[in-house]
Amino acid sequence: MTLHLDDLRVRRLGECRYDSPFAEMLSTKQTSPHYVAEGDRVLLEDTVSMLSGHSLPPGRVPSFEAAGPRRKIYFDPADVTAGIVTCGGLCPGLNNVIRGIVQELAVHYKVKQILGFRNGLQGLTAAHRDDTVELTPERVRDIHNAGGTILGSSRGGQDADEMVDSLVVRGVDILFVIGGDGGMHAATFLSKAIRERGLDIAVIGVPKTIDNDLPFTDQSFGFQSAFARATDFISSVSVEAAASPNGVGIVKLMGRHSGFIASYAALAANAADIVLIPEIPFALGGDDGLLAHVERLVRSKGFVVIVLAEGAGQDLFEKHGLPQYNGRGTDASGNVRLGNIGELLKECITAHLTAVGLAPAMRYIDPSYAIRSIAANAYDSVYCLRLAHAAVHAAMAGRTDAAVARWRRRFVHVPLSLMISRRNQVDPDGDLWMSVLETTCQPAGFGSVPDRGELNRVP
Repeated sequence: MTLHLDDLRVRRLGECRYDSPFAEMLSTKQTSPHYVAEGDRVLLEDTVSMLSGHSLPPGRVPSFEAAGPRRKIYFDPADVTAGIVTCGGLCPGLNNVIRGIVQELAVHYKVKQILGFRNGLQGLTAAHRDDTVELTPERVRDIHNAGGTILGSSRGGQDADEMVDSLVVRGVDILFVIGGDGGMHAATFLSKAIRERGLDIAVIGVPKTIDNDLPFTDQSFGFQSAFARATDFISSVSVEAAASPNGVGIVKLMGRHSGFIASYAALAANAADIVLIPEIPFALGGDDGLLAHVERLVRSKGFVVIVLAEGAGQDLFEKHGLPQYNGRGTDASGNVRLGNIGELLKECITAHLTAVGLAPAMRYIDPSYAIRSIAANAYDSVYCLRLAHAAVHAAMAGRTDAAVARWRRRFVHVPLSLMISRRNQVDPDGDLWMSVLETTCQPAGFGSVPDRGELNRVP
């Protein structure tokens, strides 16, 4: 995907004519580190070879607009009504972002009315038009200590025009959408509908995905909290497997399309023998297949620990016609329902080891909800707060149809169209996956052609 400077420009509602409440703080020095100049940009690429490949002057090299407070803002804070909505699955840090946005709006920009839309985008539909809560600094003071979201969340494709009607009825000038891939798609549809009507409403996304699969961000908020908690489960299963004859420990983690949580958690725990992720297909049967490798490990060290992402091995279901494990249809957000790869591997490994005289002591756990529901750790708490501040600064400066993210360790504005343009995935040829292979000592791949005989042993 080749990007040019114009692809990275963020839309503005108009000229910024009001003095920012931060003006005095930012004007002590012309070179104040707190001041973000309108022309300040952060490079998309960061190696000499990449930059020289463009053969462009520095000002035309692809770059993002830097986030942060401006001296002039678009909205008059005294006249602003802001709205906040959380979408999709739970993730550590949602309450932290809500709290940060509310405090920044109310305390520093003196915005008088902040509405929270309950139960995700359902709160913006006609049937739930009264389903709002007034958000104040007092109301959100301690919410960062709890997991989940005080606003509630949901999945589903609501009608963009109906949601815009709700914003108009409530007099909302700025909407903050905190969500993952589905939430960013919804924010894009909302922005388009708002633009087509010629309305003066800013839409700013705060990208959230526990899978870390949204592009153009160093890391999604909540990801560090999630893989740190997942590490505890891997360690526990490892102890259980090691204490049992022919022990097999399996931990299934989040990761529909991307194996970042499985990879990072396995590296942090340093106890996994095998890591399976969606980006790398694997075969079960054959001398170099997964089952043979599991057998070798059980014979040599007495037990094996496997960490897998929920989206790994999905091709096995279709290839071998296993309806008892197949995902069915799609969820409310349009995501394909996945087959249960954890249950499939549990049954296949049990059948294989039993057949070769190594009846296993199986320890299988899927701690997804126990991970999603935790409060953010210290790192994510800081990250969420800074994202919230950046989101408010962007909105008050009249940016719209954009998300805030951290790129190359700088906070930037990313057009929503880019945020939903592709998925961030583990590179099979990259240094992260190399570290996983070095740590687990697993082979680079497990077979090439799945063996139906092994699958036929599944009850």
